[in-house]
Amino acid sequence: MRSLCAKRLLPLLALAAMVGAAAPAAAPDKRPNVVIILADDVALMDFGAYGGEARTPNIDALAGRGALFTQYRASPLCSPSRAMLLTGMDAHLTGVATIPEVLPEEQKGQPGYRMALEPGVLTLADRLRAQGYRTVMAGKWHMGEAAGEMPQAHGFDRSFALAASGADNWADQSYMPYYKDAPWFEDGVETSLPEDFYSSRFIVDTAIDYLAETDPAKPFFAYLPFQAIHIPVQAPKEFIDRYKGRYDKGWEALRKERHQRAQALGLIPQGAPLADLPPDFRAWDSLSAETRALYAARMEVNAAMLEAMDFHIGRLIAHLKAKGEYENTIFIVSSDNGPEPSRGDDTVTLGLFHWLTGYHIGAENMGGPGSWGFIGPEWAAAAATPGAWFKFYATEGGIRVPLIMAGPGIAPQKVSTPAMITDVAPTVLDWLDVDPQASKGKPITGRSLLPVLAGEADSAYGPDEARAVEVSGNSALYLGDYKITRSVPPVGDGRWRLYNLARDPGETNDLSASEPAIMQRMLAEYAAYAARVGVLEMPEGYDSMKQVTRNVGARLLGNYPWLYGVLAGILLVLVAVAWLALRGIRVLMRRRRAA
Repeated sequence: MRSLCAKRLLPLLALAAMVGAAAPAAAPDKRPNVVIILADDVALMDFGAYGGEARTPNIDALAGRGALFTQYRASPLCSPSRAMLLTGMDAHLTGVATIPEVLPEEQKGQPGYRMALEPGVLTLADRLRAQGYRTVMAGKWHMGEAAGEMPQAHGFDRSFALAASGADNWADQSYMPYYKDAPWFEDGVETSLPEDFYSSRFIVDTAIDYLAETDPAKPFFAYLPFQAIHIPVQAPKEFIDRYKGRYDKGWEALRKERHQRAQALGLIPQGAPLADLPPDFRAWDSLSAETRALYAARMEVNAAMLEAMDFHIGRLIAHLKAKGEYENTIFIVSSDNGPEPSRGDDTVTLGLFHWLTGYHIGAENMGGPGSWGFIGPEWAAAAATPGAWFKFYATEGGIRVPLIMAGPGIAPQKVSTPAMITDVAPTVLDWLDVDPQASKGKPITGRSLLPVLAGEADSAYGPDEARAVEVSGNSALYLGDYKITRSVPPVGDGRWRLYNLARDPGETNDLSASEPAIMQRMLAEYAAYAARVGVLEMPEGYDSMKQVTRNVGARLLGNYPWLYGVLAGILLVLVAVAWLALRGIRVLMRRRRAA
């Protein structure tokens, strides 16, 4: 099939030929560039184009001139989503079925669970470099921690990549006790950050520098996986100040606002019920005035971090316009999963880490250097509206995220038919007339969305074709209007549930008992999917947060071995106190007997 780009550009090329007839030589036809922008933990409605509160004019402008997808799904966690985005393959087939932080001992090293891209798995960078593209990336990688697992081993000419799940946005510092430091690699060699560092600015600066250093005669593929808005939530003060008071009404108010806007924008049907709340959801009015002010300020920083990312994306766009490359560039903007629910004030391990590293979670300098910002589960559930729950879970709040595609040949449109994160890579290849089979890699499992964008098909998926995703027991399968989903503890209970998303996009009414035939068919479809891609069952009693605590605790002691001495000292003190107390009791008893 001739590419959509070529079809739409034919009139322009004919006009250029007529205009250039009197010129000495016609300009060579250039293949389009590709820019993939991946935000971290951004909910479906966080961008302005989707009804969010943050100012994102540059992303909104891309949405206005291209395709805005409303029924796109990623995975519940970052690394599997990144693997699927770059390869077009189900995460289990790539080697990155989950993230190391939640991996149980029983799954370590198993096929699909090695936590790095396996041999034969090709990225977009691999495939496009083979076609003569220059390939660059800057930002979060998180698909392998060893030097040989970094982007330079997977098709990127230049790369500045973070191997961890996250890091500080102001300094060369780890953000959680699982990592001793922030493992940044340049072209596969571990390196450090400049002193004047802010993540979103640095990512764009580095991408621009790399483009200047590579062959300008070649088209380029640039991958920019931002740290925004992953914890720690941090942003420059000038952006934070723009949101003062915006979230003072609390998370219940935001849920209602987003639910109403979702209906107005057509993201959900009119009258669709509001999504259920996760368990143990705190009421805004139950908090003290001081705590409410603190949490409102945290959400202000969250919005500011998103705007700061958009601001720096605008700098990249301005650079491409100045170079005459903007009109010939395909832009893809998305998120890896829904909003982050984790808190920074409710675990001893994290509190110890904050003490060791100098982080604080208070109001002073919130969002600035040294501040460890977070929004917590209540704001995360509100941000995930109209979906239920949030990141980690395959509920709609965890995996229904934004997707924008803009570039040559794409008419402004809203796409309301299904799309999966595995569909991005094959769409790009189809757009560029690149045959996936031209490279000797494992086969792509995603679908090209190009026929939908070209108006040649209503959907990339038939009504009887199932789509599924699974990460660490949190699972979803879609078939027509129906979805089954399973959520593991601590928030979930491990039970499968059935929903009709056409009527109930918030997953409020479980139909598993009233429509058993559909339930059984979808469970069979899921079993076939799990066998096909190699899903491993979770160990008995698996709880993702307990597993994180175990994994983090072990790494904390390994990262700070002197803590063994401290713990031994504390144990000795406790033993001494117990011995003295026991001795005192014995002396007292002898005195009583003597009396």
